[in-house]
Amino acid sequence: MAQGREFVNRVVELLQPLDIRVKAMFGGYGLYCDEKFVAVIGDDQLYLKQSKADASALEGTTLAPPYEGAKDYHLVPDALLENDQWLKTAVQATSDGLPAPKPKR
Repeated sequence: MAQGREFVNRVVELLQPLDIRVKAMFGGYGLYCDEKFVAVIGDDQLYLKQSKADASALEGTTLAPPYEGAKDYHLVPDALLENDQWLKTAVQATSDGLPAPKPKR
């Protein structure tokens, strides 16, 4: 699941001013929005986590696993990555459709 840091930086830049952070994990990157794990970035692809998000916010994606053995995520096609407004809406909807993170001890 290799990817270029340039791709990761581009995705983060497109998502500004959302509350976004990335963390290296699983040989790729985890993307967090509002401190919720919302996506995996790997092989220069963005995979949004399945959530209770409004399906219309994720229109145009297909379900696919981000790596072998993983559950299906919403694979964002390159054409939609170019639409920063769509991307912001999809990531925020995914975050909103997930439960709040458990408090740290």
